[in-house]
Amino acid sequence: MTEAVFIFPFQLFANHPSLKKNKTIYLLEDSLFFLDPVYPSNFHKQKLILLRASLKYYQDFLKRKGYTTKYIEAKELQLGENSLENLIKKEKIISITLADPVDFILEKRVRKAATALEASLKIDATPAFFLQKNEIEEEWGEKKHYAFTPFYIKQRKRLRLLLTDTSKPIGGKWSYDVDNRKKIPKNLDIPTIPTFAKNNFVKEAIQYVEKHFGKNFGKGENFWFPTTHEEAKKWLKDFIEHRLSSFGPFEDAIDKDQLTLFHSVLSSSINIGLLTPQEVIEQVLTKKNIPLNSLEGFVRQIIGWREFIRGIYLVKGVHLRNSNFWNFKRKLPKAFYDATTGIQPIDDTIKKIYNNAYCHHIERLMLLGNFMLLCEIQPTEVYQWFMEVFIDAYDWVMVPNVYGMSQYAAGGLMTTKPYISSSNYVKKMSNYPNGPWVEIWNSLFWRFMHKNLNFFKGQQRLGLLVQQIDKMDKDQLHKHYNLADKFLSQL
Repeated sequence: MTEAVFIFPFQLFANHPSLKKNKTIYLLEDSLFFLDPVYPSNFHKQKLILLRASLKYYQDFLKRKGYTTKYIEAKELQLGENSLENLIKKEKIISITLADPVDFILEKRVRKAATALEASLKIDATPAFFLQKNEIEEEWGEKKHYAFTPFYIKQRKRLRLLLTDTSKPIGGKWSYDVDNRKKIPKNLDIPTIPTFAKNNFVKEAIQYVEKHFGKNFGKGENFWFPTTHEEAKKWLKDFIEHRLSSFGPFEDAIDKDQLTLFHSVLSSSINIGLLTPQEVIEQVLTKKNIPLNSLEGFVRQIIGWREFIRGIYLVKGVHLRNSNFWNFKRKLPKAFYDATTGIQPIDDTIKKIYNNAYCHHIERLMLLGNFMLLCEIQPTEVYQWFMEVFIDAYDWVMVPNVYGMSQYAAGGLMTTKPYISSSNYVKKMSNYPNGPWVEIWNSLFWRFMHKNLNFFKGQQRLGLLVQQIDKMDKDQLHKHYNLADKFLSQL
């Protein structure tokens, strides 16, 4: 009879709460993150390489600490809902302990398997977040709208971060977001991110993925992410030393020729446990003389937005997943995988993702999400795409960010307005030149505005745009419709 600890590929904590020397540690390439028969996904090759290489490293890490481990490969867990039951039966497991997976489907499957085979189950609190599940459930409750700013202020006070002795915000403001909207100046020196020699775990994972997932999206040989605790710490240190100071002013900037700009690119490591958010904040706060707008902007991402998104997932995830505010039915065209939409900023960004499994948050929200919304793509299709192509994508990340934020699929549940724009915003924040894409983008925008005019008339913040439509010449509006409809029919 076996007492087991289950560890999934995103729970690689240096100090894992569930580890016990007298238990067998099962490291599981669960089908939900590789290839699941119920939820099939075309995951980016680099995502699969990251999960396998880092989980293999973690097994070695545990072995060196004296733990008994068993590695269960994806091919042994390809039965989806029944995989864990088969494992429990085969290994004669009588008790299971795991850290909170923060994943509805995975937790449901674990509970079902444990119940079916009468194995006891204990779910420990996870170090992946500052807030624990019970704190969120007790505080948040049922609401029609969840506002980020009050949550963020409460987080700052709760964690005693960037406060004066009287619990006021250092500098006098809670957020410096309005200061962080600069375009990248010409000839600005952009720091490079250090790369690592491919360790044996990565080399093996690349071969494994090419053999078993060779037709998946993305370029596996370009793999560039940390797969060990030490590598992740080096990336964190490099960000603090070389990019954090300039992170704030340029966090919303887009550069067609640059991938990372001044972003930390730490989400791939934090979201699998190679770093914890507590560790990241602790290290960031040791750095002196960081401009307040950069320091506050980054702290807001980690203790604010990341925690807020996880909270929304816990209390409203099921509701979000079934939301389609606009009642869109359009399937996602193949062009969003092979970068042939004909819209330069979109195709360039897809190519970045194909090669790197990454683009930064404004490219995700104000290029990809914005454009998919204007194209009236069914939100579940958008969710599926975001889940597949990004290195840091997990259910708790993408359900709120896609349904709640970028696609406004749940209406005003977590944001006060849809994040849409004409080409003007793209040109303002980037170095994209004028081209045929501009007219198409603008036509899609005005068509969308006009089709949903009654909704937008109720949005006070968008009054100027509504006035523009009211004053727009009918022939011009007709021209926008024709061009947009033609583009969508050929997409």
